[in-house]
Amino acid sequence: MSLPTPMEPRDPKEMRASHEDRDRVADALRVAAGDGRLTMEELEERLEVAFAARTYADLAPLLGDLPGYGSGALATLNQALAAQPVQPKDVVHVKRVGGSVRYEGVWIVPKRLDLDMRGGSVLLDFTRATVAGTTTEVNVRMRGGSLRIIVPPGYAVDANEVSMLGGSVRDRSAKNAPLDVPIGHQIIVAGEIAGGSVDIRPPRRPGRLRRMIGRSTG
Repeated sequence: MSLPTPMEPRDPKEMRASHEDRDRVADALRVAAGDGRLTMEELEERLEVAFAARTYADLAPLLGDLPGYGSGALATLNQALAAQPVQPKDVVHVKRVGGSVRYEGVWIVPKRLDLDMRGGSVLLDFTRATVAGTTTEVNVRMRGGSLRIIVPPGYAVDANEVSMLGGSVRDRSAKNAPLDVPIGHQIIVAGEIAGGSVDIRPPRRPGRLRRMIGRSTG
């Protein structure tokens, strides 16, 4: 009985990428955009390639010109993909009377976020956030105040289950968003808001931010 012929070792660049591989590269790109290393247009273009990538060879060039990835991009990519992800909390409960709650910059998103607010405001900025899985639940109970959610390309927000007693829901997240970027993460907002508002929008474009700074200092 003859033994099967051993397969030749494959080039690591030809190894197939998983959904988790693509998500981790997308997270690195969002952090780079948040640091100002990529414009929003470049971020959108690279996210499109990342989510459509089939192999590590497709993913490696997306990080090649970013600090920490430029030297030996494939090796660094493999190290990043092999790293164990930080496990998010299942539930985080937040209760405030007045004041504000801000989640922005680099933060670990829990699987479910419960917000109990009396006045004040809440900011949830997912631009540089690390998410687990494909869904985040946000359960809100607010009396007055506002809830603002900022989502980059590849995110979608479903606020259809929010019961509004006065106030409004405004979703601008799809404004100027590329049509061919697939949705990789959904944020489901549910609960009750009395006399408040929900504002969902994309990250502010760098050019617009510079113009605003120029006007404020002129």
